[in-house]
Amino acid sequence: MTRTQKTVFILVAVIALILGLTVNKVLSGKGQGDPTALIDAGIILLPQSRNLPDVTMTDQDGKAVTVNELKGKWSLLFFGYTFCPDICPTTLAQLRQIKSELPKDAVDKLQIVLVSVDPNRDNPKQLKQYLGYFDPQFIGLTPKSVEELQKVANAVSIPFIPADTSKPNYTVDHSGNLAVIGPDGTQRGFIRAPLNNAKLVAQLPVMLNRQ
Repeated sequence: MTRTQKTVFILVAVIALILGLTVNKVLSGKGQGDPTALIDAGIILLPQSRNLPDVTMTDQDGKAVTVNELKGKWSLLFFGYTFCPDICPTTLAQLRQIKSELPKDAVDKLQIVLVSVDPNRDNPKQLKQYLGYFDPQFIGLTPKSVEELQKVANAVSIPFIPADTSKPNYTVDHSGNLAVIGPDGTQRGFIRAPLNNAKLVAQLPVMLNRQ
């Protein structure tokens, strides 16, 4: 075999290897969606999932719910509170609208969870009444203390600033981002605020089909 033939042979082998790796990547990513489209919709998936802390909260029905046992469905965790004057009602109204436009099989895989950043005022009765204005199927969770809340918020990287509860009509500064929890109970990513309804309606079913 001449030097030219060897060079051609090596080039062909390299090209075949590259094509093989490309095809394998496409096939292995089949059904995972277009990452660019997900990001454009504000869905940021983590390269590695994160475990949630073993923190127990109380839901709107007065039942104990352990945060790291939110399993079986994809959960969107929104950290807010019922006395919030702006971002919370806007976000919950958007989530209600997005949910109403998703196909049924996607809705069946999804649950919306409001984690209260105001445990001083958000008791189960208050949460149930408030969430009923948006969607009775939305879940509300109240932590036992701000310290317990901080553990969860730190674990999913959703910031908030504890309020000075001694002031009348106090407000709580918090993020509008959502934490994405997979059906295995681990954090899979975030959804950036502000929410884009149309893009999320298109891309959430793609995310919900992931394993």
